[in-house]
Amino acid sequence: MTDDKDVLRDVWFGRIPTCFTLYQDEITEREAEPYYLLLPRISYLTLVTDKVKKHFQKVMRQEEVSEIWFEYEGTPLKWHYPIGLLFDLHASNTALPWSITVHFKNFPEKDLLHCHSKDVIEAHFMACIKEADALKHKSQVINEMQKKDHKQLWMGLQNDKFEQFWAINRKLMEYPPEDNGFRYIPFRIYQATTERPFIQKLFRPIASGGQLHTLGDLLKEVCPSAITPEDGEQKTQVMIHGIEPMLETPIQWLSEHMSYPDNFLHISIIPRPTD
Repeated sequence: MTDDKDVLRDVWFGRIPTCFTLYQDEITEREAEPYYLLLPRISYLTLVTDKVKKHFQKVMRQEEVSEIWFEYEGTPLKWHYPIGLLFDLHASNTALPWSITVHFKNFPEKDLLHCHSKDVIEAHFMACIKEADALKHKSQVINEMQKKDHKQLWMGLQNDKFEQFWAINRKLMEYPPEDNGFRYIPFRIYQATTERPFIQKLFRPIASGGQLHTLGDLLKEVCPSAITPEDGEQKTQVMIHGIEPMLETPIQWLSEHMSYPDNFLHISIIPRPTD
């Protein structure tokens, strides 16, 4: 893996200023002040909202408190999607701070998975890493690691420790020099305008002729509507970590440097702002 540590750091330390407010119909003992937090893009909502929970529980009647969940403008936010992905998909062209509504009642069973503890997040996170490594290295790298290495990946993410995480994760980003890249690129493409969860297919980083596949090649193959508008007017934006990468960027480079800690490239296709 090329050592573009500055890029890795910038991705890791990306933050979203967020304002949490309690849903107006929740029963409280006294008025609930909003709570402000800088959310790490690479983490998960239910992993970093203990302070939010404590803040609002102080004003709640305890009998009214059940499982916490979050929504943005009527859309329940999936905790098992990374925070940066949720923001890019639902709110990337809105003014900051991001305004999230907090609920303690009426959990939307149809829309969200339950998350009763951090063990649930850890299990989901490790399942994603294992799936990504199956695509990249036929699971060889993750299977050769010890249990403590798996734990170090998780603790690095949970405690927001860049060096701790990358000491292990860099092994998942390596490949034999003769291969020029991974077997397949772990990616998921999300479209803001569709109910479909995401698109995920097998895609090699290197073409049969040996040239590097680009982000544009990937989109052309699996989601052509994102880059070839019928009337010639580009109506969508392609976002990864809050930026619009150039379509000429090699997909292998993006996978090594712009993947989330779960080792997937999470790509959002959103409507381009009209103003």
